[in-house]
Amino acid sequence: MHRFIRRIGEASARRPWAVIGAWLTAAALVLGLAGTVGGAFSDDLVAPGSQSEKAMRLLEERFPEAAGGSAKAVFAVPEGGRLEDSRSAVDAAVAEIAGVEHVTAVADPFAAGAVSADGRIGYAEIAFDTPSAELGPEPLDALTAALEPARAEGVTAELGGDAAFINAETETSGAEAAGLLAALAVLAVAFGTVVAALVPVVLALVAVAAGLGGILLLAGAMDVSSAAPTIGAMIGLGVGIDYALIIVARYRENRAAGRDNSVALSQAMASSGPSVVFAGGTVVVAMAALALTGLGFLTSIGLSTSLVVLFAVAASLTLLPALLALLGDRVDAGRLTGRRRAGKPEATAWWRFAHRVAGRPWPYLVVAAVALLALAAPALKMQTGFPDAGDDSVSTTHRRAHDLLAEGFGPGANSPLLIVADLRSPGVDASGIPALSERIAADPGIVEVKEAQESPAGDTVVLPAVPATAAADEETSRTLERVRGLAPANVAVSGLTAMTVDLTTQLTDTLPVFIAAILAMSFLLLTLVFRSVAVPLKAVVMNLLSIGGAYGVVVAVFQWGWLQGLFALEETLPIASPLPAIFFAVLFGLSMDYEVFLLSRIREEYEATGDNAESVARGIAGTGRVITSAALIMTVVFLSFVVHPSPLVKMMGLGLATAIVLDATVVRMVAVPAAMALLGRANWWLPRWLDRRLPRLGTAGGTPVQRPEPLPEEASAHG
Repeated sequence: MHRFIRRIGEASARRPWAVIGAWLTAAALVLGLAGTVGGAFSDDLVAPGSQSEKAMRLLEERFPEAAGGSAKAVFAVPEGGRLEDSRSAVDAAVAEIAGVEHVTAVADPFAAGAVSADGRIGYAEIAFDTPSAELGPEPLDALTAALEPARAEGVTAELGGDAAFINAETETSGAEAAGLLAALAVLAVAFGTVVAALVPVVLALVAVAAGLGGILLLAGAMDVSSAAPTIGAMIGLGVGIDYALIIVARYRENRAAGRDNSVALSQAMASSGPSVVFAGGTVVVAMAALALTGLGFLTSIGLSTSLVVLFAVAASLTLLPALLALLGDRVDAGRLTGRRRAGKPEATAWWRFAHRVAGRPWPYLVVAAVALLALAAPALKMQTGFPDAGDDSVSTTHRRAHDLLAEGFGPGANSPLLIVADLRSPGVDASGIPALSERIAADPGIVEVKEAQESPAGDTVVLPAVPATAAADEETSRTLERVRGLAPANVAVSGLTAMTVDLTTQLTDTLPVFIAAILAMSFLLLTLVFRSVAVPLKAVVMNLLSIGGAYGVVVAVFQWGWLQGLFALEETLPIASPLPAIFFAVLFGLSMDYEVFLLSRIREEYEATGDNAESVARGIAGTGRVITSAALIMTVVFLSFVVHPSPLVKMMGLGLATAIVLDATVVRMVAVPAAMALLGRANWWLPRWLDRRLPRLGTAGGTPVQRPEPLPEEASAHG
């Protein structure tokens, strides 16, 4: 593989302007097509084969009016007032709502009896001719504007309900730009020059821009989750900078060793290029494995993120060598002052620390394992639930509407159930519907069962039911289970609450299969690359420990409320049920990045010396600064998303940042060298029969880098 990648790098370096022109043309084409034929984002919240899917399909076929989306315009007056006194303002807003595109009906709050017992809060039920997930943000913007007549008269008016929550466009915090600036500062310190620091950032921005255009195109061909662009950009920025960093660092190291620029670049592509390909491949494989959950929105997140990562890998292998060839010696322009010169790798703190760990591996390994297990302990108490409007920031209209509805009508007003009866199938018939309604209403978890709605053909009946508890409350799931137990064979329960409960159930059921598939694929790929059984097994265990630590920190902060104020959390939250799967895919892929970077260098040194302890020490000395810098960059990029308004994105940002810190410090710099010291030559053992049958996919670039001279600190990215 190293020869093939070296040729790609050499070809790109020989024709830099052609490569840059091709990238600019391709990016412009992708972004142009995205703006014309790209689709809109929508969240497919259906669990295939679930009871909620069965009910929704039945409604779409026979009772489209009931299958359409819904929202609620919520009106309120201050304490002590009565909404009736502002009826004219509410009526004016309702009239405006009726004229909005896709609105088929809007109920008068006063005529429908949708006013709270104290007369202060009321809501107008809004029906659409399109399912909530397919509605898009434009009609919601028009509905928000339609509430102005009420607001102009001093009435609080907010837009809530399923359609408002699903299609809400969350504004970003702008902290992503601050994360990029922080990453640039880290790179400048690591490289010692401004130009060398700018190259990885520019490359990552190009890759992410092209990747986001590709996600828009993907949205034109399939349902793509609204969270996909944010997650794709988050991962793309991190890996895009890291992949460029590892190649630029090796290139500058080769230059510092006295090699000509073209030779230095060729050797950097041959040695570090395969590591980038394999690292990117593990992220792509892990993210694509989200399709194993069988859930459309997770599949779209996996494919979208994989697309951005592929752009990052392609840019590192083609655009990066073209830029470096054009820059030449100018890659060292903008040198920072005050940098100390470093001696040989054997004199560095990384080398000394690696030997210290190798000298007493058991204590270091035990301490590292205990620390990671302690951080992971809270994950044993993880409680998952699907995010709802009550988890969003109070700055959003759907969250304020959610709170007003809960205040005026109880928490269950935000989590209605739809009981759907198929009168063509055996079970309850039309005459039995009243009795069924009474049985359901008698359940202690149900506040009210509303009047039955019958389809025009008379073959389908819908019973809207209001539970006593909020959507994310565990008691609501138990209520749903009891109601389903009361229902005959031809009755199914749906609604957004039931759909999200079914999604959480399917995620719980498929997570073990998903995790096992990623572990098996990663073990196989590492075995192919490093021709070893022990190294892949150790990598899998170490990655599980760092991921467990990240899970535990997220549970402690979001679910238990530790350091709640530091992360600007308004309240404790259950862990979003899609998060464990997304976390595992992303974190396992990213953890493999550092594993590959480190082990590739260790393998180089081992092939040259045959000394296990020395090769580990030299590998850590050669990659310590790069991995630390890469981890710090990813950490600041991911932490910039912690201030994002979405709780799901907040959890992602904190969890990813935590895992990266643990992986690059406790795992990669302590646990890995300790474990490799204990294993000795067994690190590279592979049964002969297996060696003969496995294809060869090395990541090393052939001959290890020779270091006859000390490396100038200001011209090297290593320490």
